[in-house]
Amino acid sequence: MQVLGILILAGAAQAAPGDVRAIIQRSVAANEMDWKAAPNYAFVERDVEVKGGRQTTKTYQVLMIEGSQYNKVIAINDKPLSAAQQAQEAKKLQQEIAHRHGESSGARAKRVAKYNRERQQDRALLQEMANAFDFKLVGDQKVNGREVWVLDATPRKGYQPKSRDAKVLTGMRGKLWVDKKDYQWVKVEAEVFRPVSFGLFVAKVRVGTRLALEQAPVSASIWLPRHFRVDLTTSILGFGRNSIDDETYRDYRPNSSSAIAQVPAHKHQQH
Repeated sequence: MQVLGILILAGAAQAAPGDVRAIIQRSVAANEMDWKAAPNYAFVERDVEVKGGRQTTKTYQVLMIEGSQYNKVIAINDKPLSAAQQAQEAKKLQQEIAHRHGESSGARAKRVAKYNRERQQDRALLQEMANAFDFKLVGDQKVNGREVWVLDATPRKGYQPKSRDAKVLTGMRGKLWVDKKDYQWVKVEAEVFRPVSFGLFVAKVRVGTRLALEQAPVSASIWLPRHFRVDLTTSILGFGRNSIDDETYRDYRPNSSSAIAQVPAHKHQQH
């Protein structure tokens, strides 16, 4: 799952005045709960990727196995797998389950640490963005049947990014729709309005790059993504590259009720 767009407007306006500050702070707290709860859910993810004019579509059952995710392919280009392909994917899943159940404590710790490190990097970016934007409350709307506040976000003057990833925020602006009842993000949109350069190879994220996120409740208190799209326009040494990554998520279920829960457990082996 792409994360930058999901987090792009998270904690950005903690210094904004009045009600805007309260809205943002409460939405940050709600999203922190979501972030912590996300690994507890299995779901179906459909990825559409367009690169060089070529489109590929894959659909996965995303499962948590022994502390990290596993993607089981269930459809390609929106066509269910053949019986032979299904058998192959089922075999690969069983092999991975057996592998993870039988791995040494050190190997398991390394694998889980890698998964958690990626999640923590996203969280660090969330915290880094605390001073990246100024927010302005611009109105009220109803989105997907829910009453929301609408906030505009613009880069804060004088903001100095503390990481390479955060540098892109200096050239972005966006809009955030916050649920009035739950203080959750119903929708987020952001776009690059001025090019941002990276590194020694003069790579740039260019105007035309756009991010969009939609979220929905999966329980009484937890919201998780249902749609995320990145239209990425970049250049490296003057050569332009365009790509699209469009992801949809559905059928969220607590891991205890997912298919993986039906697999017999094995004892961990210590080596």
